[in-house]
Amino acid sequence: MAKPQFRGEVRAPDFPVGLDWLNSDHPLHIKELRGQLVILHFWTFCCINCMHALAQLRVIAEAFPDTLTIISVHSPKFPREQFTNSIRDAVLRYGIDHPVVNDRNMHLWQQYAVRAWPTLMFIDPENRVIGRHEGEIVPEAAIEQIRPMLEEFEERGLLTHQPLYFTHEVASQSYLAFPGKLCLDESADRLIISDSGHHRLIETSLSGQVRRVIGTGLEGHADGAIDAASFRRPQGVTLADNVLYVADTENHLIRRVDLDTERVDTIAGTGDQAGLVETPTSGPAHAVALDSPWDVQYRDKALYIAMAGTHQIMRFHLEREEIEIFAGKGPEGIGDGPSKEAFFAQPNGLALSTQNLYVADSETSAIRSVNLDATRQVQTLVGEGLFVFGDQDGTGEQVRLQHVQGICFSAGKLYLTDTYNNRIKVLDPHTRQVTTLAGTGEAGLSDGTFQGALFNEPAGIASAAGKLYVADTNNNVVRILDLRTSMVTTLNIEAPLK
Repeated sequence: MAKPQFRGEVRAPDFPVGLDWLNSDHPLHIKELRGQLVILHFWTFCCINCMHALAQLRVIAEAFPDTLTIISVHSPKFPREQFTNSIRDAVLRYGIDHPVVNDRNMHLWQQYAVRAWPTLMFIDPENRVIGRHEGEIVPEAAIEQIRPMLEEFEERGLLTHQPLYFTHEVASQSYLAFPGKLCLDESADRLIISDSGHHRLIETSLSGQVRRVIGTGLEGHADGAIDAASFRRPQGVTLADNVLYVADTENHLIRRVDLDTERVDTIAGTGDQAGLVETPTSGPAHAVALDSPWDVQYRDKALYIAMAGTHQIMRFHLEREEIEIFAGKGPEGIGDGPSKEAFFAQPNGLALSTQNLYVADSETSAIRSVNLDATRQVQTLVGEGLFVFGDQDGTGEQVRLQHVQGICFSAGKLYLTDTYNNRIKVLDPHTRQVTTLAGTGEAGLSDGTFQGALFNEPAGIASAAGKLYVADTNNNVVRILDLRTSMVTTLNIEAPLK
């Protein structure tokens, strides 16, 4: 036999005692994984690249069902991500079915000398480290790299061909599952909810009566009638007359729903993730690959798209069916100036005023603005950088948010979902003053006064008739904040009887 090519020299560090495990009924140890090729996926659940890696690993795992085991090591960026209950919600939200360990104190991160999210560590069937990969990975290329590894391990008699079976976290039953974004039309008494965890959209009245369900509820990307069409964890939604535009996030597509004809069509994207395939970055909408579109806003026959995966804002000219980069150079960061030179970091939310496009720039815990005039200047209202965050009201540089995801503009003010702080805040875009509107900061579900209400990672937000509607994501509900009475209630969604 030729000298082994894939034999590590360093023993893989074991998982420390006392860590919390998800999707496993007992704490795992490295020795239990002998006989398998193991990929340790170091991630943090806020990170768009980590979300992409989860989808990529799913494809890789399906190619080697009895010889490959994947374990995700959650090493947190934000304080909110240290809590096992928060990670459990993320496991359910993203549909993760392999074991996940909470590395809350970054012990495993240090033991494996990890430097970036995501990182994949490859461990051979004898529990030795044989390689690492930083960043996302092209599944097809990874499969071709793994195949000779497994062939060698097979020749050396190291593979057991006994797939490991694990338990799975079970979500509570509710009508909504991790709702992400929402939009409304007060004149039509219409609320649209991205029921992201159920891969569908729900239309209700503003008081919660369900009028129609858009999508089968099964993952897919089929166009057609609303009861046959399918989505994959849709997020942003926006209405223009009787047409609904949807950021179909994990399909990397923009979809259009004609509410008169009740038909769904794909209007932008190739279905492939930008960066994993080579396509133009602007041009005919069906020829440009997108990357996790997270929110959409409509203005003057154009869509503004928060492209979370490329850290950019796109503009889609609907009549010409062409798409272009509106703002953002591409690298992740925070930087103001002309739109083509500015930096964003995983934009998750958009809002429009007469003169500006406002951006909830989640990874920098920042609120940005882009002038809609010819100068197209980008300005940071609050936020300092990728690792500057907290929970502090104030003005401008004093303000600290934590992974803000949602934003809406009403009566000259910006209302924010300060997602990882479990609060709703209000920002004056002229003075840059931020104050807490509702929420104690503790995660939970409790109605009542603004000061006493509890939220759990709220994401989407929209306003109408003196009220704010909030997608309270991890509570699987929509909340209503009445700005006149300063009271919070939970929307009672009344589904039609089957």
